[in-house]
Amino acid sequence: MKLAPTPKDAVLRDGCATLHRFRGTGGGDAGDAPVLLVPSLINRWYVLDLRAGSSVAEALVGARLDTFLLDWGTPEAEDRYLSWDDVLARLARAVRRVRRLTGAPKVGLLGYCMGATLSGIHTALHPDEIAALVNLAGPFDFAEGGFLKQMTDPRWFDVDAIVEAGNLSPEQMQSGFVALRPTQHVAKMVGYLDKLHEPMARAGFEALEAWASDNIPFPAEAYRRYIKELYQENQLVRGEHHVAGRRVELASIRCPLLTITADRDSIVPPKAALALPAQASSTEKEHLAVPGGHVGAVVGSRASKALYPAMATWLRRILAGQGAYVEARATA
Repeated sequence: MKLAPTPKDAVLRDGCATLHRFRGTGGGDAGDAPVLLVPSLINRWYVLDLRAGSSVAEALVGARLDTFLLDWGTPEAEDRYLSWDDVLARLARAVRRVRRLTGAPKVGLLGYCMGATLSGIHTALHPDEIAALVNLAGPFDFAEGGFLKQMTDPRWFDVDAIVEAGNLSPEQMQSGFVALRPTQHVAKMVGYLDKLHEPMARAGFEALEAWASDNIPFPAEAYRRYIKELYQENQLVRGEHHVAGRRVELASIRCPLLTITADRDSIVPPKAALALPAQASSTEKEHLAVPGGHVGAVVGSRASKALYPAMATWLRRILAGQGAYVEARATA
């Protein structure tokens, strides 16, 4: 079983983060803008390139899109002071590098989970850089955050005390997801035993388990602001969130917007994600509802039949003609 199978090259190192460019199409179709995949900070990036046939990256490369991905890396103890502003500055540098390498004036962003929240914030702050935005199960209205919202209620969740010791360990964060679904492990094992005779199903289960067990720390200072300002104070949809002194206005987003929700998502309930198109100024807004939970919808057996083709088709249509070659022709 090979994890993260799509060939790629590192094109930028930024602290513990790495920007990758996937191989396979020779840089995509001439004239099309590139797309940057932005995963969550709290899980390893290769959930977007899990295995052959269960890979967002593979599907986009197969659709002849010039595809990049920002791997946030594994924070060390000294990264405890990496702030929320620092994280967004790192994303901004990745976007600039993609534009510089491709010559494209604009980039498509596809963010997953917290990566979608970060992508939405970046797009609101830099609307002229973004040609298209895909929100793949990312929260924006944290009042609709379901059980995670309840868990982080300031009446019993003191985030300042929690980060006093440094970065949030994988074990600390994993315990929260176990509390969210305490019987999940037993259910997974029962499901695994039921599918032992099916090689493809067994391989998918083992790949997902390998990824789910490969957790990384969350930088303490970034975690403090993420929980306090978004989950506890819901600043983003209230128009009160600031990054590097600038107010984040979701209404500043005007590029085409695709919001994808999963019908059984207990991590990011659909209402939490659908707050983005409700506030964005985009004239083209689409909503795709897919079956499954927060992770299963993205890497499950049905994703390659519905989710991947829909995302690739939408991005190809929106990004066509927004790359460097067409810009050069227009100004020649």
